[in-house]
Amino acid sequence: MDPQLASHHAGSEYRFERFRTRLLIDDMTFDRDALGPGSRLPEFDLPLLDGGRFTSGALGERPVLMVFGSRTCPVTESSVPVLKRLHARFGNRVRFVLVNTREAHPGQTIGQPATDAEKHLHAQRLRLHHDIPFEVAVDDIDGTVHRAFSPKPNSAYLVDTTGTITFRFHWANDEPALRRALERAASGNTVRGRSGAMAGPLLRAVGHLPGIVTAAGSRTGDDIWRAAPPLAVLGALSRLFPGLPADRRGPAAAAAAALMVGAVAAGLLAVLT
Repeated sequence: MDPQLASHHAGSEYRFERFRTRLLIDDMTFDRDALGPGSRLPEFDLPLLDGGRFTSGALGERPVLMVFGSRTCPVTESSVPVLKRLHARFGNRVRFVLVNTREAHPGQTIGQPATDAEKHLHAQRLRLHHDIPFEVAVDDIDGTVHRAFSPKPNSAYLVDTTGTITFRFHWANDEPALRRALERAASGNTVRGRSGAMAGPLLRAVGHLPGIVTAAGSRTGDDIWRAAPPLAVLGALSRLFPGLPADRRGPAAAAAAALMVGAVAAGLLAVLT
């Protein structure tokens, strides 16, 4: 296929309108050839919401924590408070940049942006929603930069001043891993590694699913039920714990689900015996 046609097709696939099971599966793993520790940054030049550019050729004199996220991503909802805490501690020694991506769970209220101007507005909405104190960059509607990194909804990369990736985080709400890596980078020490934590980051995000559905639209809820029923069930159960912080509702929902399954199993065992 002609490279330009291939790029256009990939961009079209990137801008999905309905969340599907295949997308969830893709989100769970990185390809073997995906960018990671030791990889050089791909070339990019992105606009920043406050003016100026975020470019691979002029990162600055500090290490960079580059994070991907969107308004309709429940993990981004969970991760931004983490990033704000870490920025307050390390922001004078590490540059923080959040790159706005496609919407992770588009709906009828917050849909997938169709133009670069709409993408810019989505980035502004994301910043305003979280009152983000660090830089926000805007990828194009085809996700050219996001796709170059492997388009995970809320991954993060620690990059040294030469433009080499030193640490990759599957989920940016993995606060302990981020803090350890940032402590070393801020001290001028070389740190290389990967954080592939899965259960904890996803459970912390589950409690944010109802809020995402409310913001994005009911169609988003329908898509989650069809594409990821277990997550939808946990999201529904998380509503039973409004008194808990959102990050703790998912683990509580998982515990409640385990108790219910155990009770049903015990009941069946009693009947059978």
